[in-house]
Amino acid sequence: MPAAERVLKTNRNLLSAIIHYVATEPVLTVLVVALIALQVFHPRPFASLPALVDWQTVMTLAGLLILTKAVEYSGFLMWLAHRVVHRIRSQRALAYLLIALAAALSTVLTNDVALFVVVPLALSLNELTPLPLKRLVIFIAIAVNAGSILTPLGNPQNLFLWQTSGVSFGGFVLALAPLCVVLMAMLYAVATVSFKRIPLDLSKDTEPHPVDRPLLGVAVLLFTAFVLLADAHRAGIGLIGVALGFVFWRPRIVLKIDWLLLLIFVFMFVVLRSVAALPWVHGAIGQLHLVTPLRAYAAGAVLSQFISNVPAAIMLAEFSKDWRALAFGVSVGGFGFAIGSLANLIAMRLSGERGMWAQFHLFSIPFWVVSGLAGAWLLLHF
Repeated sequence: MPAAERVLKTNRNLLSAIIHYVATEPVLTVLVVALIALQVFHPRPFASLPALVDWQTVMTLAGLLILTKAVEYSGFLMWLAHRVVHRIRSQRALAYLLIALAAALSTVLTNDVALFVVVPLALSLNELTPLPLKRLVIFIAIAVNAGSILTPLGNPQNLFLWQTSGVSFGGFVLALAPLCVVLMAMLYAVATVSFKRIPLDLSKDTEPHPVDRPLLGVAVLLFTAFVLLADAHRAGIGLIGVALGFVFWRPRIVLKIDWLLLLIFVFMFVVLRSVAALPWVHGAIGQLHLVTPLRAYAAGAVLSQFISNVPAAIMLAEFSKDWRALAFGVSVGGFGFAIGSLANLIAMRLSGERGMWAQFHLFSIPFWVVSGLAGAWLLLHF
């Protein structure tokens, strides 16, 4: 093959690889490009960039990723999910169950992990009997966003706001509980009219699901200890203990966590805090006067629709210290457009169904509008 053709083929392969990476990791790609642009037009000393990262939040997230991966690998969640569905007799009852399961798991295992359990469960049940799969996946996505509001462990934005606010674990739960309860009640009301009492026969679901009991027991004990350490702002100590323990006992668990998510989080802090420090951005957001809870809430709910709720929380925290109003706002911001929460995108990707986008927004946008009004009322009266 002539040298010119080899060079051309190499360039094509490189371009194809770049396009594939951008398609599979668009968030990280955008953040890297944004950081390069910032360093070109508004350079900062590279040695100062690590100081922009909230390492306490990153360490807490890393520990939770290891522990939730251990629970996932134990097989307990899938075993439990398949056990409970045997009591289901109708599509509406199945929808109720999957919503409850997704919301409950998201409170302790993050919304992403909950999706990786409940969506595959719905897919496997659909192979046994025809189900309204698209609608079920949409309601599961909304459920993990609504349920994860309750605790600091439920989603990355809660984790960040919890660590930066200094509030206790229990105090955070009490502050967010009213919003979570109202959103879950709304979701069940919509599910009641969206799913019919069509009989189901799931008796063919007889596949065994073994549980690694030693792994599950250790994971539960370490999970409790780690949350207590994180609550005392000692996440670094907890992370060292958890990581070293699993590296020597079950190294696969540490190797298989979502390392890219941690990297994305680091880049988010650097990029968004650098952007917030730009004079024109600082001035523009400053003009919003986020000094009242309602303004901070509205900013979080609206900004999430354009940059997702995790980046919105990180950016707005530079301009408002009202962590509760921000938590309310970015939580509601997870509904609406699919980009409002990365969990929405994960759910649609896991489903493998075509035509999900249009149907998703038929449910999520009205839910965002109503939940936005409900959240504003709760913020002012509770």
